[in-house]
Amino acid sequence: MSAKLQISSSILIRKNNLIKDGISVFEYSGTNISDFLGSIYIFLGITYPKFYKMDNLSKLGFLATELLLKDNKLSEKYLPEEIGVNLSNTNSSLDTDIKYFQSTQDIASPSLFAYTLPNIVIGEICIRNKIKGENSFFISSAFDPELTSIYVKSLFEEQALRACICGWVECLESEYSVMLMLVEKMFKII
Repeated sequence: MSAKLQISSSILIRKNNLIKDGISVFEYSGTNISDFLGSIYIFLGITYPKFYKMDNLSKLGFLATELLLKDNKLSEKYLPEEIGVNLSNTNSSLDTDIKYFQSTQDIASPSLFAYTLPNIVIGEICIRNKIKGENSFFISSAFDPELTSIYVKSLFEEQALRACICGWVECLESEYSVMLMLVEKMFKII
């Protein structure tokens, strides 16, 4: 048997539009990012009270992953250790860092401080989906498909993973973009 990697599903979130596998599934006409994210949450019919405590970066990654995995129950196909997450962005957790810094002018907010690391979005995704495999968060000036491809392929070649959620989750003030893919290891008889 030989292994082949396949993108099983993809998600784009840009300009108030949620796109799954190339098809627009949700559009929002407002301008407020918090309202947009809340509308996606309602649209997806999710019940997860912790969502409302998350920062916008985590909400974006969380919601994109919810839709990405909606028709693909990874926990039924793989062990938790066989599923990984690899994300990247430009601004790290700067959106929340700014809000946290502003809160220190009065009384520092512990709830904001908890989100001042970019890998917290990975933690939220892993907790919700019981993922225990390899995970990483890279900071780069733009999405680097070559780096993502090389890194994710190496995880599959080392047999560390059989599925990986990978891509880009960016949020700074009202600017945001998400591009996630679910990559799976498919086997074929040769």
